[in-house]
Amino acid sequence: MARYLITSALPYINGIKHLGNLVGSLLPADVAARTLRMEGEEVLFICATDEHGTPAELAAREAGQEVAEFARREHVRQREVYEAFALSFDWFGRTSSAANHEMTERFYQKLDENGFIEERTIRQFFSVDDDRFLPDRYVTGTCPHCGYERARGDQCENCTRVLDPVDLIGPRSTISGSERLELRETRHLFLNLGPLAERLRQFILAHEDWPRLSTSVALKWLDEGLRPRAITRDLSWGVPVPREGFRDKVFYVWFDAPIGYIGATKEWADAEPSRRDWRRWWLQQDDVRYIQFMAKDNLPFHTIFFPGMEMGSGEPWTLASYIKGFSWLTYDGGKFSTSQSRGVFMDQALDILPADYWRYGLLAQAPETDDADFTWERFAATVNKDLVGMFGNYCHRVLTLTVANFGAEVPVGGVPGALEARLTDDVKSSLDAYRAHLRAFEYRRAVQELRRLWSLGNLYLEERAPWRLVKQDRETAAAVLRQTLNLMRVYALAAWPLMPAAARTVLNGLGCQDDLREPRYTGAERFHALIGGESLMPFPPLFRRLDADEVAALSARYAGTGPS
Repeated sequence: MARYLITSALPYINGIKHLGNLVGSLLPADVAARTLRMEGEEVLFICATDEHGTPAELAAREAGQEVAEFARREHVRQREVYEAFALSFDWFGRTSSAANHEMTERFYQKLDENGFIEERTIRQFFSVDDDRFLPDRYVTGTCPHCGYERARGDQCENCTRVLDPVDLIGPRSTISGSERLELRETRHLFLNLGPLAERLRQFILAHEDWPRLSTSVALKWLDEGLRPRAITRDLSWGVPVPREGFRDKVFYVWFDAPIGYIGATKEWADAEPSRRDWRRWWLQQDDVRYIQFMAKDNLPFHTIFFPGMEMGSGEPWTLASYIKGFSWLTYDGGKFSTSQSRGVFMDQALDILPADYWRYGLLAQAPETDDADFTWERFAATVNKDLVGMFGNYCHRVLTLTVANFGAEVPVGGVPGALEARLTDDVKSSLDAYRAHLRAFEYRRAVQELRRLWSLGNLYLEERAPWRLVKQDRETAAAVLRQTLNLMRVYALAAWPLMPAAARTVLNGLGCQDDLREPRYTGAERFHALIGGESLMPFPPLFRRLDADEVAALSARYAGTGPS
C-alpha cells in the first residue's frame, strides 16, 4: 500500500488568510487527508507558516513589533483559526524553526557542491531616503506585462508573472513610498537550474494525470527558458547564508519556504523521535505518494523550482506525485483586500457561521479550472438548498418520525423489500462515485455527487411516506425508518471529509461510537450497521437558513471601502 504525504501551500505569516486562501490550498488538502484516512491509508498531513522575507518584515513594522515576536504571535493566531476550521494537520510548523534552518543550509551546501550556485554582481535598487538596499518586495510599481499598478518586485499578483524589481515601471520604496531609488552594485547568490531543464520537463510530462493548470504553468516556464534566480536578500530576518562575504544576507523566502515542508516534517519527527522518522517520508521511498495543493501563483515554485532544488541536491528526495493547482476565488467581482475591508477573512467567517457551512459552500464552487467568484447570494443559495433543504432536512425528518412513532431507538421488526434493495444499490453506486471523485481530488464533482446521494434519501422518504405507512403497516414502517436511519449514517460518513462537525453530530445521535473513533467507508456492514434497538439521541437541526435580509446585510458589511 502507498503512504500519502500531503502538503498545503504554506500561508504567509502576515495576517489571517481570506476565504480564497482557504479554498485554494488549505481546505482541499484537508479533505484529501480526511478522505484517505477514511480509506484506511497511512497519511501524513504537513503545513507551516511561511515566516521569512519582506512580507513578515513589512507586517511586523506596521504592527510596531520585532519581527520574531510578530511571527510567533501570528503563528499562534493562524494555528487557532485553522483548528477552528477543523483542518486536520498532523503538524503545523514554522519555517523559522531550527529544523528548517538546518534543512535550508543542507540544500544550499549540496546545490553549491554540485555547481548550481553562482555568485553574481548585480545592480539593485538602493533607496536614498531609506538608506538601504531594497529587496524585491520592498519595491512596488507597475507590472510591465499587464499594467497592474501595485505589482511587487518579485511577482505580479494580478498576472502571476515572476519579476525583478528593475522590471517595474515607476518603481518606489514599499517602506516609505520614496521614488528616489538608485541602481547600485551588490553581490548575491543565484540558483541556476538551467542544466536541469530537460530533466524537469520529463518529470512534468511523466505526470499525465496532473490538472491542466499545473502542467501548463510548468511547461510555460520551461518553454520560456530557466534563468538563474537570486536566492539571497539584504534582510536581517531569515535563514543566514553560510558563506564568506554573505554573512549580512539571508536566503530568499522562495528558496527556504518549500524546504519548509521537509523542515516541518522534521519538527514533527523531533517531537517524538522514538516513534517518528522524517526520512521515512522524504528520502525517496517507492511507497510514498506526495500530493501538493496550492493556488496558481505558487505553481512555478512547486512544479519547477522545488523539484529542481531536490534534483540538483543529488540526494534522493521525494518528488511530487500529484500537484493540484487552483485558480483564484474572487470576491463579488473583485479582489479580497485587508486594507479596504473587502471580502471575508477566516476569523470573520467563523463569527458569521460555523466552519462546516464554509467548508461545504466553498468546495461547491472550488476554482479548480477557472477563477470563481464568491457572492453572498450564491453562498446562501447553496446553504439553503443543499445543507438545510437536503442534508439537514433529511436528518431532521427521519429522527422526528422515528422518535414520534417508535421512541428514541432504532425500530425493530419488518423486512426490507424491493424498494429498499433498489435504494441500497443506488446508494452504493452514488457513494462509490463520490469516493472516486474525492480520491481523484475533484471537489466540485464530489459535491455534485454528494447532492445526488442526499436526493436518493429524500426521494425514498417521499416514496415510502412512513408518516402514513405507520398507520397502515407498523412492521413495514419500522423497516423503512430503520433503512432511513442507516442511510443517515452513510450520509454522516460521506460528509466527514467535508463537514466533520455535522458528521460527528449525526453519528453521535445514532450512537455510532465505533464510527466516531475510526470513521471508515469500507466494510460490508456500512449500509445496514444499525440492526434495531440501538439508542438514539435526537439533536437540533444541523443547519439554519440564510434569509434575504441577512444576505443583504452581509453583502453591505463586507463590500469594502474602496475600488476592487
